[in-house]
Amino acid sequence: MSDGLYQLEGRLQNYAWGGHEFIPKLLGLQPEPHTPYAEYWLGAHAKAPSNVLLKDDITICLDRFVAENAPRALGQRAALQFGQLPYLFKVLDVEQPLSIQVHPTKAEAEAGFAREDRLGIPLDAPQRNYKDKNHKPELMVALSEFWLLHGFLPEERLRDKLRDVPELRILLPIYERGGYAELYGTVMNMPAREVEGMLAPLVERVRGGVGTGGWDKASAEYWVARALELDSNAARDRGLFSIYFFNLVGMKAGEAIFQDAGIPHAYLQGQNIEVMANSDNVLRGGLTPKHVDVPELLKTVRFEGIEPRVTRGAPAENPLEVYYESATQDFRLSRIRLGLGDAYRNTAQSAEILLVMAGAAVIDGDQSQLNLRRGQSAVAFAHSDYSVRALSNEADLFRVSLP
Repeated sequence: MSDGLYQLEGRLQNYAWGGHEFIPKLLGLQPEPHTPYAEYWLGAHAKAPSNVLLKDDITICLDRFVAENAPRALGQRAALQFGQLPYLFKVLDVEQPLSIQVHPTKAEAEAGFAREDRLGIPLDAPQRNYKDKNHKPELMVALSEFWLLHGFLPEERLRDKLRDVPELRILLPIYERGGYAELYGTVMNMPAREVEGMLAPLVERVRGGVGTGGWDKASAEYWVARALELDSNAARDRGLFSIYFFNLVGMKAGEAIFQDAGIPHAYLQGQNIEVMANSDNVLRGGLTPKHVDVPELLKTVRFEGIEPRVTRGAPAENPLEVYYESATQDFRLSRIRLGLGDAYRNTAQSAEILLVMAGAAVIDGDQSQLNLRRGQSAVAFAHSDYSVRALSNEADLFRVSLP
């Protein structure tokens, strides 16, 4: 390696739930007709590793680069602790709701991966739950108005919800008797015919509100109506119960939320920045045609009320930077805002990724200089000294590092 500062090219993911304009506009691309652009990945995940731009137009995949230079790229401590780049950095454009999902702890992932290996389930099989041995804590920062489901409602609020929604009152005695676990376990294990029968009057009432136009986004009914508009089969999807059981969180641009292992959640609409541990382990709980393993899901979910903790970033040591709280050692996310004449200086302790979200910036290393416009990114490897300056009136960057 030279001074350990390189431009980075991410990878697009065209999942069906994605929007069509936000990510192409960010990256300066001409969007393909009828093509969703759901995610833009920056990292070393084996499924879609980013490219490191070396000299003379030579590129190398980031996962290979890190594997061949682990102590120098990651630093000795991170190389020993993780052995790979421990995080995956993403930009998301959520036009259609994602599935209800939960992610395992590291111990659960290790045990689940080993068990499915013993059973001979291929890594790419649709019924495979554990694609790797890692946990997947997630931190997101909203780039627009953003809506999501996040954890079970606190006890009294869930009790009120079951009492106030006439079609769900039949579930109140179950909740009073067995709490979150029995309530959720009941609807997830209920025979499909009973699910459809219980949901039918709810679906009829929501449809009577003339689709999403008849409901406020802050209501569960709006998101039930949205699910029904997108997929007629949603009328019998047990994931609709979760829209009432979980916290419905509306976030403003710049606000952040952390989602730890075991917290059930679903992104509903909006654009965000997301950073997570380098894993693809997802257990789904509905609103999806994909595999739902109910017994494994119920072993993984945290059955407790959650009061969503939405933050706006805390001051970092450098006054040009704020960081977002996350209860993990796998990553640290911060935001750097520069005006003309400002200079942000840093020495990377491990591999860091910087993404320009607005304006343009120049990053100076000991032996190299990168001029980056909106949507472009760089990687700074361990012990690299670098500075960042705005090339426009303002520059807005996100930075992922290790704590």
